[in-house]
Amino acid sequence: MEPDFTALDSYLAETDTDGYLIDADSDNSDLYYLSGFEAPDPFVALYNGDIHLFFFRSLEYGRAKKEAQADTVKRGSDYNFESLLKEYDTDEARGRVLKAFLDEHGVESIATPPRFPLETADLLRNHDIEVTADDREVITEIRATKKEEEVDHICEAQRANEAAMARAEELIDTAAVDNKGRLVHDESVLTSEQVTKEIELTLLRHGCGLDETIVACGSDAADPHDRGSGPLRAGESIIIDIFPQNKQTKYHADMTRTFCHGEPEDDTLREWYELTQTAKEAAFDAIEPGVTGEAVHAAVCDIYEQAGYPTLRSEPTTETGFIHSTGHGLGLDVHEQPSVSPKGGELHPGHVITVEPGLYDPDIGGVRIEDFVVVTEDGYENLVDYEEQFIIGE
Repeated sequence: MEPDFTALDSYLAETDTDGYLIDADSDNSDLYYLSGFEAPDPFVALYNGDIHLFFFRSLEYGRAKKEAQADTVKRGSDYNFESLLKEYDTDEARGRVLKAFLDEHGVESIATPPRFPLETADLLRNHDIEVTADDREVITEIRATKKEEEVDHICEAQRANEAAMARAEELIDTAAVDNKGRLVHDESVLTSEQVTKEIELTLLRHGCGLDETIVACGSDAADPHDRGSGPLRAGESIIIDIFPQNKQTKYHADMTRTFCHGEPEDDTLREWYELTQTAKEAAFDAIEPGVTGEAVHAAVCDIYEQAGYPTLRSEPTTETGFIHSTGHGLGLDVHEQPSVSPKGGELHPGHVITVEPGLYDPDIGGVRIEDFVVVTEDGYENLVDYEEQFIIGE
């Protein structure tokens, strides 16, 4: 894939800046998007109309020359880094080498991401390089609009996600219930940890992985980011939120389903589930190019507030009801631009966004349902192909 950096060229021209510099490792999605290169240790990428990579050490140099989407790849020895280390302390040697690297490409002023190593910024300023933080996050902004190939990568991750969700649902659906109301599978109490393990194994078989997931039951489900722990119980809501990353393409998927094994102990959960489905559909009805993420979020708040439930819009300090934003962008990061929230800006074709309304109360539990869509020229396309079924295991 060849990214279009026209917007970055315009940004550099508008800010009268010679280049854009990133100093990070490839866990930084902007760096990965710019360079097309993955490395565990930090390296430097410069954009000045062309892409130039720099490594202080030579470990990744050969691989970068073969794999990176870069016009040039340089290393410390190209600028006598080892000799400088004998003459100066490490910081001064690094500063002199970075200065030489930038001089070679005619760069006297740089823009950097908002989160940029202060040490590197100081070293450059000490060598008369003007450093300015990019408060627009222009590369992150560019990444928000997905090319068709990127949407395909996200869909590939989602097929793995659906297989993992199906495995989790199967475990809950086929479980027995012991005399304490706990779910039992293969004669053992079924726990959040066991379901999480099966989710992770399924994802690995489909070329995906994740650092953590959510399998939260009962009061745990009332905290939107509680990972969940301990036994799963019949009659309580179980929120499963899986957000894997494809190991090859690095793109994410994100989907949430809420299940209840048997009839819910509190009928409010059934009401919440149906209302959340309605809220999700209201969000979908609002999505089209030119609409703001704020407006989509407002459509969800309208549904909940009309039903008498608090939202952060109606009650900014509430700890129950709808207590988070409606969604977020999805791509190389599981949370990225654009935002579907009170501050969400205009949506454009190619934006991939989640829609994940929910209701929460520690005395009752929690319900959340999440799909994600790509904004199209005339509306949206839902990229999730997984049914919604609340009550299972009957």
